[in-house]
Amino acid sequence: MGLFDEDVPKKSAPGTIAVGDDLSCLSESDLAERIGALTGEINRTRQELEQRGNIRNAANSIFQK
Repeated sequence: MGLFDEDVPKKSAPGTIAVGDDLSCLSESDLAERIGALTGEINRTRQELEQRGNIRNAANSIFQK
């Protein structure tokens, strides 16, 4: 363990994507794979948002006077 180990950026686990990752070292196929993974995550997030909206609307319809 070196004296300045805390200054070395920690690498993400293989297969994980973090916003702000350095993209300059990725190949074209890696970038395309990253886009696919991010698109999938966006779609999953949109579905969750839609479900929560549906739940809120149902609750509002029950409790409205």
